[in-house]
Amino acid sequence: MSDVRAMNDNPLAPDLDHVLERAGELWERLRGARLYVTGGTGFVGRWMLESFAWANARMNLGAHLIALSRDPERFEVKAPHLAADSAISFVQGDMRTAGFPDGEFTHVLHMATETDQVQALARPSLEFDTAVDGTRRILDFAERCGAGAVLYTSSGAVYGRQPAGMTHVAEDAPIAPPAHDPKAAYAHGKRAAEFLCAARHAENGLPVKIARLFAFVGPHLPMDAGYAVGNFIRDALVGGPIRIAGDGTPLRSYLYAADLAWWLWTILLAGEPARPYNVGSDAEVSIRELANAVSSVLGGTSAVEIAGTPVQGVPPQAYVPDITRARGELGVGPAIGLEEGIRRTAEWWRATAGER
Repeated sequence: MSDVRAMNDNPLAPDLDHVLERAGELWERLRGARLYVTGGTGFVGRWMLESFAWANARMNLGAHLIALSRDPERFEVKAPHLAADSAISFVQGDMRTAGFPDGEFTHVLHMATETDQVQALARPSLEFDTAVDGTRRILDFAERCGAGAVLYTSSGAVYGRQPAGMTHVAEDAPIAPPAHDPKAAYAHGKRAAEFLCAARHAENGLPVKIARLFAFVGPHLPMDAGYAVGNFIRDALVGGPIRIAGDGTPLRSYLYAADLAWWLWTILLAGEPARPYNVGSDAEVSIRELANAVSSVLGGTSAVEIAGTPVQGVPPQAYVPDITRARGELGVGPAIGLEEGIRRTAEWWRATAGER
């Protein structure tokens, strides 16, 4: 399949045009670029590869991207148009052990993360080591290859539990997950990896940009991996009911995936090194309200079942970012609202059968 035909057949065309237009003149900074990407076949990475391919072809940037993947052949089946794109190459390997390609790279995007949650709970030290050791290797490579910009995708998990009364958590909030909790291995791994990024910048000026990711909705989001909005959309598409395992009171927020890609390209190309940016929506919604929104957007016929009962006097637990820094310094913000994001996600799922 030619690059042009792949573009014309892409069901994400409107979303990719959105990323192209919003990032605007920043794309020129990728003209003739050579990028190395880890985690390119996950949810976040897939959006970065899709938007890169779209911008590269539309603007004739002449850029090339090499993506590290544990299973390139499997990804080729899921995304043949990306596998066929002459501007993208895949190499097989794991961030902890893979060798690196030769030559100079202008940009390095480190988005790989541990995905086996069962193993993570059984061996928390391994999850921590994977995050830290993998990041150290990528930073070493970024220094050797002369990268002029590096992106590290961290997580809002680095803050730990958001205190009661804190409606939105800012980048400088003096909070952290408990040091003695093995279940916080993911969060501590991300925190330690962020420290490595900041240390490398302080020691030798490596321009590492840090993005702390929160929650998202959009095409390519797994519908059976424990993400509430994905599970709710799945339940509604099969006729309901939409099931909430808890009491429905926790507060979350959801940034649409096309906005996510726009934000990440902006952070990579225009963000300040070693200065974390929260990435997410600041429009909080309870899990119950989220389920009702999914039902309403997708026809209003799916009943919402809530397993738990709210405890009086107990404030809802929140996981919502303050995005003042990203808005003020980078000019980004949520452009596609939650209901529209739900609608687009469901339409993509129907059109592609979830790429199953």
